[in-house]
Amino acid sequence: MVTITVKCPDCGSEDIVRQGKNKQGKQVYRCRNKKCKRTKFQLEYKYKACYAGTTEEIIKMAANGSGISDTERVLGIHHTTIISRLKKKQSEVQYVNWQYIQNHRDPSKIRFYAVKVEEAEADEMWSFVQNKGNQVWLWHAIDHKTGEILAYTFGSSEDKVLDELLVLLSPFKIQKLYTDGKPAYGRKLKHKKVKYNKKKKLKKRRKDKRTRKITHEIGKKNTQKIERVHLSLRTWVKRLARKTICFSKSLIMHKIVIGLCINIRFWGRILF
Repeated sequence: MVTITVKCPDCGSEDIVRQGKNKQGKQVYRCRNKKCKRTKFQLEYKYKACYAGTTEEIIKMAANGSGISDTERVLGIHHTTIISRLKKKQSEVQYVNWQYIQNHRDPSKIRFYAVKVEEAEADEMWSFVQNKGNQVWLWHAIDHKTGEILAYTFGSSEDKVLDELLVLLSPFKIQKLYTDGKPAYGRKLKHKKVKYNKKKKLKKRRKDKRTRKITHEIGKKNTQKIERVHLSLRTWVKRLARKTICFSKSLIMHKIVIGLCINIRFWGRILF
């Protein structure tokens, strides 16, 4: 006689009891660990999507440039299940690199949720959904020294999308911004001022020095790092490639897949 030890696929607990059989006649088990989210499970499932770790594999393949059809062929899961699992991660995708702020903030100030970035690069990246007439631009900015992506947003090539990006970049207190010659940058950054909280050391300064302008510099000379980020994104997400037959059919999936790639590969977040 061979004895098989049954463990919970989530927490690994061996405190397992039988919970009857399902309609297919397969044994159902129950985990008695109160901290475990999974209450019932089976050792064998009819559908592959029911096995533990399936969602993790779907997200990993999405962050590594695999499309919905590729994931369906490799994992043997229906494409509707893959899309629904990815949509559930939409609320966990962040548009600002808060981990970068956490690592560079002043530890002596608990409620100080901003860091000072001396120089940054900003650029926009072309893509489309369904057809090339429906253009979707990826606007993002990186730290000029470290190359870390600071924030990103999606939209058209209009000025209002740039406004959204500048709002997302406000916690970084950027002093100098390098961009290309797009007219929107010149219109929005020409008289743009960023206010900052007064500190004890700055109380003696004059009132006319309590605001400062973002220095805007145009030219491809200082935007080489962000262009390299574009190349990485096009390599990892084939939806962003210029010449490809792979494209997004919905704007929601377009944002989720690109957001997962940035959150996992660039920011090191674990969304499994």
